[in-house]
Amino acid sequence: MLNFMEKNDQKDDLAEDSIIENEEFGYSKIEIFHPEDTAKLAYHYGEILKILGEDTDREGIRKTPLRVGKAIQFLTHGYSLDPMKILTSAKFREDYKQMVLVKDIELYSLCEHHMIPFYGKAHVGYIPDKYITGLSKIARVVDAFSRRLQVQERLTTQIRDCIQEALDPLGVAVVIEAHHMCMQMRGIQKQNSVTTTSAFTGAFLNQIQTREEFISLIASKLH
Repeated sequence: MLNFMEKNDQKDDLAEDSIIENEEFGYSKIEIFHPEDTAKLAYHYGEILKILGEDTDREGIRKTPLRVGKAIQFLTHGYSLDPMKILTSAKFREDYKQMVLVKDIELYSLCEHHMIPFYGKAHVGYIPDKYITGLSKIARVVDAFSRRLQVQERLTTQIRDCIQEALDPLGVAVVIEAHHMCMQMRGIQKQNSVTTTSAFTGAFLNQIQTREEFISLIASKLH
């Protein structure tokens, strides 16, 4: 059972950290919020609510600026992560030269133009040349870059370039499929549109057979 608790031993809500505990699997996760940053964000979000015509003293809204201040810090925590260090922290020498594919990696990001979410999945493959990395590190790199203000095109190339630089493989392939809420709930309002971007290096770029194998694998529904 997943329990979510707020520390209650601190007087100031701004200084509270979130603790998530899972008794079944025996782990805890702490989210740390910087009081000064949270205070500034809460103040400005409060001013925005007033401009929109809300009563910031209303019971349901009273703590909304604080909650949003914390939420935006979590949604953009990728700025504090170093994707290169994530990959190299689990870099191993291995004589393997076939494709490594991690597909259907969930991603959530904020469009830098409207700060409205876009979400979807990333498929990441590479062909090692002496070095591999932990499989979970690939997903963490996707998260590190996506948890920032982004455009999908740049997100795709950042993931590709980071893996290429960290591991120096024979090739890297990245495909992202995403729904953009700035198209769904604003602007053109097309609910079923999906944006696909791709970026390749090395063997995936120069060898059509290798690229086709990657595309075939990410399209497969077999797990």
